Amino acid sequence: MSADKSSSWSYAEDLPAEDEVMLRARERSFELGVSAISPGVGAVLTVLAAASKAQTAVEIGTGAGVSGVCLLRGLGPHAVLTTIDVDVEHLRAAREAFAEAGSPANRTRTISGRAGDVLPRLTDGAYDLVFIDADKPGLPGYVEQAIRLLKRAGLLIINDALDKDKVANPAGREPNTVTLRQVGKAIRDDDRLSSAMLPTGDGLLVAVKK
Repeated sequence: MSADKSSSWSYAEDLPAEDEVMLRARERSFELGVSAISPGVGAVLTVLAAASKAQTAVEIGTGAGVSGVCLLRGLGPHAVLTTIDVDVEHLRAAREAFAEAGSPANRTRTISGRAGDVLPRLTDGAYDLVFIDADKPGLPGYVEQAIRLLKRAGLLIINDALDKDKVANPAGREPNTVTLRQVGKAIRDDDRLSSAMLPTGDGLLVAVKK
């Protein structure tokens, strides 16, 4: 990356202004040892959620609620976010963040459990948006479940899709890197989807179900 391109990326990442709700959610993330999405990613999530006019959304990997607050701020006033995490402490922190953000309890559904066990129980074609920010070994299965869950024109978003710039390097052969590279190519070649890779944060892979 050239110096100018690197500066532009940093500028774009630092441009969003975050309020006290987001800063406290980030503090909880740090305390729990959770890697929260960047401000740039958060801003894109809010915009995509708003532009999609989603009424039903699923988040795979709740963290401490940073990404959930960003999604809720883009979703309509009657939209519902279902968020899944295996760690009950993460879910508790997220519920606190959602409450501080002024989101009514009936707008969120927090589910404790492994995504691989929870997702098959959700209804086919019932969701407008699926955001995945979870363990990389499970990603191929999560993606397939997400495609099943999405309505036509539904939006799939995958965080950390460039794996700290290692996906673009053919020499990068770490297991997570290989998985992300394979998932990216599979989504690109999937006739059910139209996709794009955004360099925001550590990479956002975005796809629309045809």
